[in-house]
Amino acid sequence: MRRLSLGGLTVFALALASPLVATEARAEFRVCNGTQNLVGVAIGYRAKEGWITEGWWQVPATTCATLIEGELQSRYYYLYAEDAARGGRWTGNVNMCVAENEFKITGVQDCFARGFQRMGFKEYDTGRQGSWMVQLSDTPGTQEGQN
Repeated sequence: MRRLSLGGLTVFALALASPLVATEARAEFRVCNGTQNLVGVAIGYRAKEGWITEGWWQVPATTCATLIEGELQSRYYYLYAEDAARGGRWTGNVNMCVAENEFKITGVQDCFARGFQRMGFKEYDTGRQGSWMVQLSDTPGTQEGQN
């Protein structure tokens, strides 16, 4: 039970029972799909075991998906996305490996020789923020954000 003093009025509140209590901000890497189509998303990052790429998150129109839960461990993250209906892509100039179906791939070299495809991922410098959000849209220049 918490005791709050509001200008001479003392209020007792159960912190866990009250729906008005602010929730703690969650640390994560999120992608929000601001388009009217389903988007498939893959992410790349540096881990202890080397470069990792993971996918596919299916992000329906006008919704968000959490790709990494918890405090971000790297400064740089890389994103590649495809519009499932129109075939449009959000790309960059950092080549990483992807697979046709759900995947988690260690390493970014020799994608084709290892049976994968190579795609250009866009780099996002999070500045070591604990959370980051990317907004995918049909309008160029509105695709970056942070929490």
